This record gives sequence, C-alpha cells and structure tokens, in this order.
Amino acid sequence: MPTFSSSALVALTQSMFEAAAVPVADAGVVARSLVDANLCGHDSHGVMRVPQYIDFLRKGTYKAGAPFTVVSETPAVVAADAGWGLGQVQTYHLLDKLLPKAKALGIAAGTLRNCGHIGRLGEYAEFAAKENMALFAAVNSHGSGRRVAPPGGTEGRISTNPICMGTPTSGAPVVIDFGTSAAAEGKVRAQFQKKEPAQDGWLIDHTGAPTNDPSVLYNEPRGSLIPFGGTQAYKGFGLGLLLDLLCGGLSGGACSNPAFPLAGQGNAAVFVLFNPALFGGTDHFLKETDGLTAYVRSCPTTAGVNAITLPGDPERLTKEKRLVTGISIPDGTWELVAKAATELKVPLPA
Repeated sequence: MPTFSSSALVALTQSMFEAAAVPVADAGVVARSLVDANLCGHDSHGVMRVPQYIDFLRKGTYKAGAPFTVVSETPAVVAADAGWGLGQVQTYHLLDKLLPKAKALGIAAGTLRNCGHIGRLGEYAEFAAKENMALFAAVNSHGSGRRVAPPGGTEGRISTNPICMGTPTSGAPVVIDFGTSAAAEGKVRAQFQKKEPAQDGWLIDHTGAPTNDPSVLYNEPRGSLIPFGGTQAYKGFGLGLLLDLLCGGLSGGACSNPAFPLAGQGNAAVFVLFNPALFGGTDHFLKETDGLTAYVRSCPTTAGVNAITLPGDPERLTKEKRLVTGISIPDGTWELVAKAATELKVPLPA
C-alpha cells in the first residue's frame, strides 16, 4: 500500500476538487475533512470518497459552489436546503448559523436537506467541543442507501443512519459516532476495494444467511447489513429507524423510500447544539465531565488491558500515530484515486 503524509494527501485532494471546478475555499474544507477522517482511522470516510465525490460533480449530482438556502429560521432553529452542495461545506455553513444562536439561547437546532455526503460526524462534535458546546447529530441517506435489514428480514429497508454525540471536558472531548448498522457501509466498501472479507457479524446474503463477502452489498442478488447488536437486534434497528424518521421528517427531505435509487447520494441531517453556560453553567459542566471521565478511567482493568478507553480515544491515538507514520492507502482505493487524478490532469504525489 502506498503511504503519504497528511499534507500531501490534503494538497492532492484539494487540487482534484479545484480541477473539478470546486471553489478554492470549499475544496480546502472537503480535502481537510476527508484526510482528517483518514488520520483518525476512519478510512471509510477518508480519501476513498474522493473519486465518488468527483463522479457526482461530473454528473451534476453534486453542485460545486451550491448556495446554502435557509428555508425556515427562528431564534433557535434553522432549516436549510443544501442544494446538493458538498456536504462538509454546507454542514459548516449550518454550524456557523447555529453557534451564535446556541450562545445566546442555550440551545439551537438545525436541519439540512438535499445535502451531499457530510463525512465523519465526529468531526463536528470536536468542532463544537472547542466552543464548549455539546452536540447531538444524526443523518440518514436521504431516501437512498437502504442496506440495513430489519430483524428477521432479508432485504434492506433503512440506511445506516449514524448518530453522534459529543461533550467537552477541560481536556479532550468525549465523542461517540457510529452507524446504527453493524458496520458503516463505507467500511464494507473499503473491504470490497481491498478485496478482503468483511468481519463476522456485519452482513447477510439475500437469503438471510451470514456472509463475509462484501460484494453482496454491490452485486445482485444483494445482501444486507444487519443492525448493530446482531440479526435480532431490535434496539439497534429501532434506533436506526427513529433517526431515519427524524432526519427525513424534520429536514423536509426524505426518509428511506423505495422511490429513490439504492446507491446513496447524500444526507438529510439533524444537528442540535447545547450551550452548558445557559443550563447548569460551564464550570459545573466541565467539573462533572472531568470527574466522571477520570472516574471511569480509574476503573481496575482485566488481565491484558493496560488502560480504559473512552469514546474518542482511538481516533486521537490513531491521529497521533498517523501524523508521524503517514496514511497508508489500500491499493484498490489508490487505483481509483490515481485514475480520477489523472483524468483531471492533477499530478500524483511521489
């Protein structure tokens, strides 16, 4: 696998987006977001997405420089139409609208519809934590991406519908960010591109039998992802279902719907920012979050476990490592990135 520094990958991906007629500032936002996902160990949301985004831009599915259109606004709410612009760009536009509202009122909620893939949700929780804000965020696949089968079913009915929550501490934030399927579709796609089997417990084939073959998501007869927790995980599927309903219903976008193509295009999203200063107070909030995280870390460990890991720790540790060692790109993924760069006449890094 070729290995690159994060700066080389940012420069490459930004140049590719600029060559695809994306405004320079927007290209930088998306490039940094994708490479940051790689740095954090979430390769499923990293530069493997570049050829997909470029293809959407070429086809006109995504609109370079699309306007951020406010559909409805109150002192605490923003509902916006992203115009099928690049998701990371439009999400930061939404957060820029929500942040002053949350600072003034204590809470602010916003939605996006017709939005390109917004990437790793944990990135936005980390952004909020730097402002001493807590965040709830969720997305669905805007009607498409119906790859998760209900318990007892053999065919996908909802998308992977990730949820993210993050809280600041006086140190590193605590952030959960996970799809409500057993694995993110992008993680299966990564295994498919690497020509390697998927992990046990991720997939079923079209008959409902467990399988490790990632191609079942992309070839007929199609299999499905199972909900997190297993094939009979009513709690996992129920959470995914409710997030689908909220994202599609509140945004004015779409819930999972057979009228839409199966392949995912983008997201409908719900974001809620909480300002602790106007609830129990920021000092109290940080005292409590510091206290509980320290208490959890102090837990005695079982044999072979050196330290307790909290949500957000794996991403930080991986980032520290990859900033030094570089980011390795699987051969199958690199072939697609290199092909797209060549077509755009963007030189490849050494």
